[in-house]
Amino acid sequence: MANKPLTQILYAEDEADIRVIAKIALEDIGGFQVKYCSNGKELIDTAKNYKPDLILIDVMMPIMDGPAALLEIRKLPGYEFIPAIFMTAKVQSNEINAYKSLGAIDVISKPFDPMSLADTIKGIWNKIEETA
Repeated sequence: MANKPLTQILYAEDEADIRVIAKIALEDIGGFQVKYCSNGKELIDTAKNYKPDLILIDVMMPIMDGPAALLEIRKLPGYEFIPAIFMTAKVQSNEINAYKSLGAIDVISKPFDPMSLADTIKGIWNKIEETA
């Protein structure tokens, strides 16, 4: 992954209004190419035909939540090491540690600032690139 630019994101978020805000934040402001899903099952189905640089996952979603979806995605060939970031309002230190124990590289708290979301993600990406 060393020096790989971050361009493609696979993002699961069940709230339509948050997806609209994220679209502006990630595509218009951040310049990323993003595929959107509305739940964990859709995330897994989409992942079978789309291999992103990064997976961005809401924790609490219907049908299948983010943690369960990440565990399933990790079973797909080629998805074992794709970086994943959880987005959630549940950001107590024990919760963050639990998300990281599932393989997330970081957690972004909600509500997020649309103007800085892309920079936050780029900062996390650069941090893992430096350690790769």
